[in-house]
Amino acid sequence: MKITPKKSRWILSLVLALYWPLLAQAQTFEDKIADVISWVALIVAPIVGIGAFLMVHVLPEKIAEKRQHPQAQAIKTLCILSLFFGGVLWPLAWLWAYSMPVFYKMAYGTDKGDYHEETLKEFNQSKNKDQGKP
Repeated sequence: MKITPKKSRWILSLVLALYWPLLAQAQTFEDKIADVISWVALIVAPIVGIGAFLMVHVLPEKIAEKRQHPQAQAIKTLCILSLFFGGVLWPLAWLWAYSMPVFYKMAYGTDKGDYHEETLKEFNQSKNKDQGKP
């Protein structure tokens, strides 16, 4: 097969047309910045967003523990349920963490949240007394 100058120019133009996009990609500084921003938007932003979402959903639980809310465990459960229901229950947990039960002090004599731990200690002490242990 004999290659004529006309065919060689045609083959050269075909090869050049196929590789032209590779030759035309001279990355500038702005292109590199755009690449970095796109990777940050695709990888870092969702991770930060999910972390912030979880931290916000744990806030009512932290507030209840800090204020020694007597129903802190129930507020914690509501925060977990709120995660499963897409945040619908979160405002309720937030309000509950800032409010105290109305008749709790009348019923248990305290507004602090360690009532259950105290009763467990009292139960163990009474159980030990019944068994004759000191």
